[in-house]
Amino acid sequence: MARTSFLGDLLTNLYGRGRWSSGGDRRSMEALCTALLSTAGEVAGLRLASAIFDKYRAMSPEEKLGFFTFLNERLDVDSSEVAKLAQAYSEERSPGNFAALVQSAEPRRQELFRRLHQAPGATTELVAARVDLLGMLKDHPELKRTDMDFVHLLRSWFNRGFLRIEQIDWNTSATLLEKIVAYEAVHEIHDWDDLRRRLHPADRRCFAFFHPTMPSEPLIFVEVALTKGVPGSIQALLEEDRDIMRPEAANTAVFYSISNCQKGLKGVSFGNFLIKQVVSQLSQEFPKLDTFVTLSPMPGLKRWLETLDGDAKAANLLAGTATETEAEALAARYLLDAKRSDGFPQDPVARFHLGNGAMVHDVHAGADTSPNGMAQSCGLMVNYLYDRSQTEKRHETFTGEKTIAASRTVRSKARSEKGAGQDKGAPKGKAAKAETAPTATE
Repeated sequence: MARTSFLGDLLTNLYGRGRWSSGGDRRSMEALCTALLSTAGEVAGLRLASAIFDKYRAMSPEEKLGFFTFLNERLDVDSSEVAKLAQAYSEERSPGNFAALVQSAEPRRQELFRRLHQAPGATTELVAARVDLLGMLKDHPELKRTDMDFVHLLRSWFNRGFLRIEQIDWNTSATLLEKIVAYEAVHEIHDWDDLRRRLHPADRRCFAFFHPTMPSEPLIFVEVALTKGVPGSIQALLEEDRDIMRPEAANTAVFYSISNCQKGLKGVSFGNFLIKQVVSQLSQEFPKLDTFVTLSPMPGLKRWLETLDGDAKAANLLAGTATETEAEALAARYLLDAKRSDGFPQDPVARFHLGNGAMVHDVHAGADTSPNGMAQSCGLMVNYLYDRSQTEKRHETFTGEKTIAASRTVRSKARSEKGAGQDKGAPKGKAAKAETAPTATE
């Protein structure tokens, strides 16, 4: 046992702390990458990977663009070779021909990323490098090919099986709490007192996913309120002088903020897994919980309203003079009828929750009167309901048939706007499916 412990400590010292010294390697980035791809030795590979990361961090934005251009062009697939090997495989489907085709069809930059990933701290370095790459795509869309390789590998490295869930509370380290404040993307945390109100009371929870190679960096976190009944206002949910309830008396868990923390992991989905895990844990801890809903923003609502030329109710809502009934009817119409060219909802939050198998449960006027809430959705918010017995079915009908599951309440609110929306050329798509949602006990 002592020998095993000694070996573990030695490996930790060698591989887990700091990074290998690059020894001031003065070779060009292209030469270092070529050397890393050709080396067979593990130790040499670690040193080369560290040298590449050292050089990359010292690069100017223009030099980083040159590096990604090198990856994109020089380490791309040889399309003529792929075509030749594909023809050979079509003529003789042998294991050898298959292996040759698969190898040639993978860009060499993928293997470079894999070899870089062996170095200490490489995951953090690569995620940070992708942030740089994402910033280049608008002006250099051809680099999307390299980004696709990034996403392919990141999805493998950040597979759900590697993630661990942790509860964040008021006793969590100050360093991590500061990151929660910085990463909060839905409802700004104004100060430590505001953070304490979200973490410390017995009827509040916060959970985050972590990856073993980035143990101090949350990937995504969700804030949860335990309540009686489904709330219709974020102000009421977060008010300073609210009455704190015993969590055992709650019948509803409200997911009111979900924040992705790492820009470099854009396109790698964690939210679905996190929500399912939290629902499972809360159900075990509090068996009386029978309703799981969100209180979510509608970030595309205001932009959609601005496209409804000649719609008096939309003009009133934008001007702040619409009645509550008018506002909620427009919001319901937006969620059920406003579609992208592919037939899925315009609203990104709606696509996320409906894609996870949730149902549009209700909409609320005056639910978020913060500057951000007014700017995004004129103060309106929406509840998405997660019914564990229906999530798989709803996921399949949404992703396969583009059918939106919605409660009778939402369908009723949208009905008064339905005809007007169609007359004005509202996008056509699958009708929302009306369902009866569970009624929470007040």
